[in-house]
Amino acid sequence: MASRSQITIRGKTLYFPAFLPDATTGFVRAVDSQDLKQVGIQALVMNTFHLMQRPGSSTIQAFNGLHSFTGWEDVIITDSGGFQAYSLIHESDKFGTLTDQGIIFRPEGKNRKFILTPEKSVQLQFSYDTDVVICLDDCTHVDAPRGEQEISVKRTLAWAKRCKEEFQHQVDQRQIEVENRPLIFGVIQGGGYPDLRKKCAEGLLEIGFDGFGYGGWPLDSKGNLLTDMVSLTRELVPLEYPMHALGIGHPYNLKRSYEIGYDIFDSALPTRDARHARLMRFKSSPNEPLTPVNDWMEYVYIQDKNFIKDSRPISEYCDCPVCQHFSLGYLHHLFKTGDWLFRRLATLHNLRFMTQLTENLRNSDG
Repeated sequence: MASRSQITIRGKTLYFPAFLPDATTGFVRAVDSQDLKQVGIQALVMNTFHLMQRPGSSTIQAFNGLHSFTGWEDVIITDSGGFQAYSLIHESDKFGTLTDQGIIFRPEGKNRKFILTPEKSVQLQFSYDTDVVICLDDCTHVDAPRGEQEISVKRTLAWAKRCKEEFQHQVDQRQIEVENRPLIFGVIQGGGYPDLRKKCAEGLLEIGFDGFGYGGWPLDSKGNLLTDMVSLTRELVPLEYPMHALGIGHPYNLKRSYEIGYDIFDSALPTRDARHARLMRFKSSPNEPLTPVNDWMEYVYIQDKNFIKDSRPISEYCDCPVCQHFSLGYLHHLFKTGDWLFRRLATLHNLRFMTQLTENLRNSDG
């Protein structure tokens, strides 16, 4: 069941907008599941491409899935790994090949060859006990030539059909009731070509999915959001279907994409920034309108020597456990001494910034 404000998956409700930190191989670096709950995280995104390598599918299956294995009871979305395979193979063809049948890859330093087909991707995601299955897609760079984009759309649609057939086979074979089955999302490719985006979206809608994702790199060469293409892709899908802005997570881009009509967001940016001492904070109360458009937040660079004796919290507007109990001076000390506690505290703060942002957007709709 879906609406613009929320979606219910296997008895769990995900409120929009939802920011999902990347828990690529089953964890968010430096924090645990209780930490994540404490700062308001609703769901996690994990990655089939990486999970099948580490810890390995047999290990996850021994725990009856990712929820039990990771201690995370709430929503888990598993990305198929199409983008990661694309990145690996485009780095060098020695790492693998991509054909109409699927993806064959051999990660650097590994002797073992991995095979990921649309059917295999869905089978693995079911065995991981995921809440949202994402179809395997043929990812491209937005600047790739039209011929390459046409092949990507054709292959993505063919793979999506195979994914949907395997998905239904898994549901029937496992005798899963409708209310207990995971959802399945298709991914819209087409690069920077509106007609190809339209062709891909229409084909996926005809196959039939519970939701959709924006496929391909969403930023231009300068790191700016490809607003026109992101907007067009949302317009191609009826509003009753939830849309996942795959890989979009910068606060400004999240807000803009939510206003365009996207609901679910994921990125490693906030947690990576935290580990590198780049802390986010609002310039004014997050309960107020976020204006001007791209000037309502700022960064605190904790390594700055001006913070050595600063007794203030990172942000007076933040209710995270870090801002409630620790000073900028103490965080500066932890960072300079290289203690791992800094990474945990910084990560908690940045994640709470993201959930405060999504709460602000949610409340402003009300």
